[in-house]
Amino acid sequence: MTDGIQLRVIGRRDRFSPRLQKLIEQAEAATVAGDRAILTLALDYGGRWDVAEVTRSIARDVVAGVLNPCDIHEDTISERLATNGLPDPDLCIRTAGETRISNFLLWQFAYAEFWFTEVLWPDFDETVLDLALADYAVRERRFGVRPLFRQ
Repeated sequence: MTDGIQLRVIGRRDRFSPRLQKLIEQAEAATVAGDRAILTLALDYGGRWDVAEVTRSIARDVVAGVLNPCDIHEDTISERLATNGLPDPDLCIRTAGETRISNFLLWQFAYAEFWFTEVLWPDFDETVLDLALADYAVRERRFGVRPLFRQ
């Protein structure tokens, strides 16, 4: 029925009506067994909100004595983000000439590659996607490591 697609919704659910919150929960529950792909909808989501939520969660655990501040590492943060369980993006495609991340996936975009196009989203098609993927395919991914000096 769901074609193997699991639905995940990230963002400020507390701002939605109780009825919409219930519908989201039902849709996620109905697709939880999806094992072909995960469709993540970011509704009222912001990267700063996500990082603030993680910070509050860590602070609560430190105060409660559940977490030692010395044990806080990158994974501690990643595991508490709204995108927990999803891989960080490899490629971000920005349309309409936008060259900013717009408060989206601030932590997760740390090592992502960016590709910018003047093409508007409604006009974005397979041809433009192929251009982005071809460009991405020839990039040297360094994940924050500087290349060794070459003579």
